[in-house]
Amino acid sequence: MQLNLNKPICFFDLETTGVNISKDRIVEISILKVFPDGKEETKTWLVNPEMPIPPEVIAIHGISDEDVKDAPTFKEIARAVNNIIKDSDLGGFNSNRFDIPLLAEEMLRAEVDFDMKNRVAVDVQTIYHKLEQRTLSAAYKYYCDKNLEDAHSAEADTKATFEVLKAQLGMYDELKNDIKFLSEFSSRRKFADFAGFIIFNQKGEECFSFGKHKGRTVTEVLEQEPGYFGWLLNADFPLYTKKVLTAVKLRQFNNKLL
Repeated sequence: MQLNLNKPICFFDLETTGVNISKDRIVEISILKVFPDGKEETKTWLVNPEMPIPPEVIAIHGISDEDVKDAPTFKEIARAVNNIIKDSDLGGFNSNRFDIPLLAEEMLRAEVDFDMKNRVAVDVQTIYHKLEQRTLSAAYKYYCDKNLEDAHSAEADTKATFEVLKAQLGMYDELKNDIKFLSEFSSRRKFADFAGFIIFNQKGEECFSFGKHKGRTVTEVLEQEPGYFGWLLNADFPLYTKKVLTAVKLRQFNNKLL
C-alpha cells in the first residue's frame, strides 16, 4: 500500500545515550523520506555524542564509544538533517514522546531552528497501542509477519515502522490514508511543547501543567509574577519548552503595544 501524501513524510529513529530529553544525546539517526509519488530515500548517520555512552545503553543498541569516536557531532550534521526534514511531516515509533522532543533539543542546541507549526507528526506506536497494545518487534511480526532483525538499529527500526504503518492502513477500516488524520489519531493530549510542561486548555490557551501554577495560563502567570519567566529560562527545562515560553512572552509584549 502506498501512503496518500500531500507532502513528503520523514520516518526517523534515534539511538541515544539515554532517555533524558534535556541531557542525553543522539548516537545514531536514520531517516526514511517518503515522497508523494512513492519514492523513498534513506540516510543514516552515526553521531559522536561528546559524552560517554553508558554500558547499560550500549547493551541495548550496541553502539559503543569506540564506534562513534570519529563520527561527526550532531552540530556538524544538524543542517544536513534539517535540509532533509524541513519540507516534511514526521513519523516514528514513540516519536511524539521521545524522538521528536530529543531531536528538537539537539537542533536548538546546534542553533538550527525547529518547530512543528507547518507539519504534523504520526506516531505509529500510539496507533498500535490504541488498537493492539504491543512493542515494535511484536507489531512487525503481527502486522507484517516478519521478525525484526537488528532491533534497536536505527535504520532497521525506521524501515519496520514505515512497513507497520502501511500494514495498519490495510488492516483497519477506521484508519484513513491521510497524514493529518493519522497525526490526530496518533496524538495524545495536546501539548504546546514536546515535554508536556505547557498544555493547551479548552480555549486553546497555553497553561502550565506542573508546579505551583499548574492549570493557570502562562500569560496570567507571567503578567502577575514576571520573575517566574527568568527562573524558568535558567532552570533545567528543555530548550524547546523555553522557546515556547519565550514566544508566549513576546506575544504578550507585542499585544501590549497594539
